[in-house]
Amino acid sequence: MPANEVSLPEPPLSEPPRTASRPRQKGPAGSTDCHFHIFGPHDRYPLSPARGYTPSPEANIDTYRKMAETLGIERMVIVNPTPYGTDHQRTIESLEIFGRKRAKGVAVVNESFSRAALEDLKSRGFVAARVNSVNTNSTPVDKLMTVVKMIEPLGWHLEVYVEGKELPGLEKTLLSLPMPVVLDHMGRIPSDRGTDSPEFQTLLRLLDSGKIWIKLCGYRSSTQGPPYADMLKPARMIIETAPERCVWGTDWPHPRLYGPMLPDDGKLLDLLSDWAPDPRQFHRILVDNPAKLYGFES
Repeated sequence: MPANEVSLPEPPLSEPPRTASRPRQKGPAGSTDCHFHIFGPHDRYPLSPARGYTPSPEANIDTYRKMAETLGIERMVIVNPTPYGTDHQRTIESLEIFGRKRAKGVAVVNESFSRAALEDLKSRGFVAARVNSVNTNSTPVDKLMTVVKMIEPLGWHLEVYVEGKELPGLEKTLLSLPMPVVLDHMGRIPSDRGTDSPEFQTLLRLLDSGKIWIKLCGYRSSTQGPPYADMLKPARMIIETAPERCVWGTDWPHPRLYGPMLPDDGKLLDLLSDWAPDPRQFHRILVDNPAKLYGFES
């Protein structure tokens, strides 16, 4: 190796997903997991050298299917993961395997994508694009307006993953956009900031506007960790504010979490039962709302 070159360490390997326990209440017919990723095999789908982590080879379609069956998940939204950057081949083939009526995709695009390339993604089942300032190897939020201009003609919506502290500065921009906006991971607001914090109050205003959606996938915002009891109050406030614009996702296979912090997906569905104890609201979050947002048939 030349003297002026530095050998960078291999990104850490994520652990295999845990086997999901049976939830207290399985999802009703049409239940949708609105946020997860599929990986590998790595020799067929090369990982980006710029990735921040190396996914477990067990985080594949067969393993996901077993988890989904345990929870009662029948529909799914695959988010193209950061270890692949803007390479969508693994997600494209996963959509084909699951079937167009059951699965939709969220893309990661940038200014290098032509209109033809975007139309091709749409034809393959993609319905949204994501900007992400939390993880490396993605399209950051400062490219938000570029992405919006690219995807507006497609009829897509925008998914946004930022740290909660960024929400107040983004409020006016998000409300001005000509498309639905989905906030990932419950706004990524640490639970110990409290529901009176500027970040959480901004989140409630955004939801109250009638334009913003949110994914009830909030374990990453918990500062207490499992069983995530500290997320009960914020989750119920979110659902009360925008019951018709809440969707849910597992975030399977839970990248970058290890050991006792690796979630049990059955317990995550139990959390939703606690957050939305009314069976009608539970059904709405799992079935009706995602059908509307992602375009699943009734």
